[in-house]
Amino acid sequence: MRELLEAVADGSLSPTQAEAKLKGYVTDDAGRFDAAREQRRGIPEAILAEGKSIQQVISLTELALETTDRALLTRVSDERFAALESALSESVPEATLERRYSTIRVVSPEYDSPSLDATVGIVTAGSVDAPVADEAHVVCADAGATVERIDDVGVAALDRTLDQVDRFRAADVLVVAAGREGALPTVVAGLVDTPVIGLPVSSGYGFGGDGEAALAGMLQSCTVLSVVNVDAGFVAGGQATLIARAIDAGRR
Repeated sequence: MRELLEAVADGSLSPTQAEAKLKGYVTDDAGRFDAAREQRRGIPEAILAEGKSIQQVISLTELALETTDRALLTRVSDERFAALESALSESVPEATLERRYSTIRVVSPEYDSPSLDATVGIVTAGSVDAPVADEAHVVCADAGATVERIDDVGVAALDRTLDQVDRFRAADVLVVAAGREGALPTVVAGLVDTPVIGLPVSSGYGFGGDGEAALAGMLQSCTVLSVVNVDAGFVAGGQATLIARAIDAGRR
């Protein structure tokens, strides 16, 4: 406690950083940011931009940067991204923004990026599934895993699935995203001996086109795989990260 107080007094630690160390979270008008989640759970908190005001998104991002030196944001619209980029250029000009569709990673120069001796394969059935798969991609890459992206290999043309089998088998864990009937994760899981995480996507149309059919199909799979909720790319990436960390620890 005394060391924290002295660090705040001499300016080497801000009050916000001290609050994060004492409580594990920090609070401002935009809400609370769980700065200790990664130490507690192994997966950092992500800022869901959807449904928040632009100012809330900016404020929470700045809190994340101040307390953990990086921020992960999901479902960021073009408007929110432009506003965030402009705001951070003034408040944290040294920060770097990385964007994959609607998923954003912001890091400060002080952030020490980790490295894992593990490969996560991120697989999509079609290009429409990419934005959801990108959430998983960013989470795994942020954790330091090698991410192998295998896109547009849906079972409507089974040859394009089968000619990627060697790449599927080379990964330590696979996140497989698919909409429509959600068949791709089932097929892939029947071809590999690595963990497969099915990621149902709300792509497609007609009966069950909002992801329900994909979710039901994956849950009913006769091959062994785990399944997350519809469009839950961040959760799939988090689960893959935990597996990758365990593999890395075993190899070390």
